[in-house]
Amino acid sequence: MTSAHLAEPSYGIPVSPLLTCHPDKQRLYGADTYYQESHEQLAALTGDSTGFAHRHAVLLLKPDAVVARRLDAAVDWLSAQGLRIVGAAVTRLTRTMIRSLWYFQWNLATPYRRRLAALFLEDADALVLLVRPEYDLDVPASVELTRLKGPTDPDARRPGQLRHLLGRYSYLLNLAHTADEPADVLRELAVHFDATARDRLFRSALADEDRTAEALELTGRLYSATKPRDLDFDPALARLRDAVRRHGGAAPATNARALLESAWAEGIDLDPWDTVIVGSKVLPMRQPGRAPVLDGADADTWRRHLDAVHATAN
Repeated sequence: MTSAHLAEPSYGIPVSPLLTCHPDKQRLYGADTYYQESHEQLAALTGDSTGFAHRHAVLLLKPDAVVARRLDAAVDWLSAQGLRIVGAAVTRLTRTMIRSLWYFQWNLATPYRRRLAALFLEDADALVLLVRPEYDLDVPASVELTRLKGPTDPDARRPGQLRHLLGRYSYLLNLAHTADEPADVLRELAVHFDATARDRLFRSALADEDRTAEALELTGRLYSATKPRDLDFDPALARLRDAVRRHGGAAPATNARALLESAWAEGIDLDPWDTVIVGSKVLPMRQPGRAPVLDGADADTWRRHLDAVHATAN
């Protein structure tokens, strides 16, 4: 038999175009272990896994939201937006998990960004909330929540957006992350949780249970396990200057970037949070000229995409 008669090899499971706008994401997620595990587990619980992924969104409230004591504000904001919490669980953003979660976007990250992320993302646990809108949408819930969350750029955030409410600190200290598309909802749940924890979340959401009280209980636990932190730039820079001065390092007048780089070169032990607060403001976070391997899509793009998918189906 010649090669022309051989079937093309399959590297994964089919990913419906109803789960993502991007053909590349369909191909890559179909072969992605995290997506496969979550999709297969959900499909065993419901015959409408695609509908589930459309109706639900995932909000990650990061360690910076924990130490800044902004978790309860986020829970209140969700309620005000008509987004009901149907699942809640604690996660720990380890080095491996961080890279898994943003695997298709961290090609943009500078070495500085990776270094700073390692200082704070593993410093405290984080809170994952599975939410469902209590109103009809013409786009997936994940797309709507991402819109309501607001952009990464602090200067582009607007009143009413979650990231504006929680605090406009820096690109890195943005306190909240959302799964971009339905396919990302499934994949990110598998990044955060093993099969047992996912089963609990899936069953809670399928039963339409209100888990707001559990989210607030977990908020209290996370607060009790961590010290509160001020994430403002000027006080953090002053503390870093004092720390460097005590160690006989760079002159206090040195600009913030030079202060950090010289302290690192000299092996001076700096407070991790102060380092992240200052470093995320003064160090480059994004490699110029690079685009993410995979990205999300805004609501208008999703509307056009759904029109095209339904037109093809008809």
